[in-house]
Amino acid sequence: QVQLVESGGGLVQAGGSLRLSCAAPGRTFSSYTMGWFRQAPGKEREFVAAISWSGGSTYYADSVKGRFTISRDNAKNTVNLQMNSLKPEDTAVYYCAARGGKITAIQISAYDYWGQGTQVTVSS
Repeated sequence: QVQLVESGGGLVQAGGSLRLSCAAPGRTFSSYTMGWFRQAPGKEREFVAAISWSGGSTYYADSVKGRFTISRDNAKNTVNLQMNSLKPEDTAVYYCAARGGKITAIQISAYDYWGQGTQVTVSS
């Protein structure tokens, strides 16, 4: 079992920035590919970004490409999501997820472990 703990959510005005972090205390991060997903009220959970186990490959949803950046620090067992130029439609609960193995995926069903989520609210 892998426990994931997200932090960094909050309220920000449109055009602003937030940085989300996800930690896996006591776990070796480097054996997992990592992803960020989000779920807005009344909508299904959707893919946001993913990063390979080494950090060498990243993937983004079209809706966030060019605005969000996913990164990881395997020495610190953390993965981050830098979110710039935020829009009201980015408002959602953001979830960190981990997938065992070295094949990066964007499907929700491919991920084995999930955090509790952190709320991001973007006001217009």
